[in-house]
Amino acid sequence: MLSYRHSYHAGNYADVIKHIVLVEILAYLTKKPAPFEYIDTHSGAGLYNLRSEHAVKLGEYRGGIGKLMAKPWPLLAPYLEQVRLANRTDKLYYYPGSPLIAQRFLRPQDRAWLYELHSSDCKKLEDNTKTFNNVQVECADGLRGLLARVPPKSRRALVLIDPSYEVKAEYAQIIDAVVKAHKKFASGVYAIWYPVVDREQIDFMEKRLVRSGIKNIQRYELALEPDAETKGHGMTSSGLFVINPPWTLFDTMQQLLPQLSSALAENEGFYKCDVLVDE
Repeated sequence: MLSYRHSYHAGNYADVIKHIVLVEILAYLTKKPAPFEYIDTHSGAGLYNLRSEHAVKLGEYRGGIGKLMAKPWPLLAPYLEQVRLANRTDKLYYYPGSPLIAQRFLRPQDRAWLYELHSSDCKKLEDNTKTFNNVQVECADGLRGLLARVPPKSRRALVLIDPSYEVKAEYAQIIDAVVKAHKKFASGVYAIWYPVVDREQIDFMEKRLVRSGIKNIQRYELALEPDAETKGHGMTSSGLFVINPPWTLFDTMQQLLPQLSSALAENEGFYKCDVLVDE
């Protein structure tokens, strides 16, 4: 269950869409002076060396962030700025994970709760966040941590749920946890990342969310190629379900996703940007 290491995949197209959405939500939350909390249930190491043995072995970042850094992208400026901050140069040596991106948005009144079960990645996460007093790292189950942290004292929060889905049971476990958390804290923003390896699993998640009674759910997905007809083909697409998204997010993604599809996908790539449940 703990064999997955994101260091092999950092900066790929799935990270691109996930972190664009993350940056847009965080930027929106900071527009108000009221504090907010950030809860990351599957944090990873926080920062990834793109020249490491793991990253070079698959080279997935070349088909993701590697295709975007050298081009002028006005709408992507907030996201690309986070990547440049991690490198302190326009050259691409490192890729920031969601915890590192989030902590750059935190103000003195905000807090972050980061969970990671893999012992090696948890140690790296602690090292990468140790200079921030308002960041708490726990080497623990993030879904249990989420349920323990909501509702937050601030009554404002972004929850990022970004598991590996190594085990099929996780698809159901994630939705169960979100439904439980939402019952305790209905006003929070929940961003649920998913990989499309088997479309039936994603359809299952979508139906569970739609039937849960939760309102205001949107979906953003970027596919490099059509869904695989047979299992074992690998990830062909990835996306996020977002509950209670900022009102600005949908319009931004409507503009960005066609551009990202053109830049990152092959001729048969596609994208989805839709409202699953109205407010």
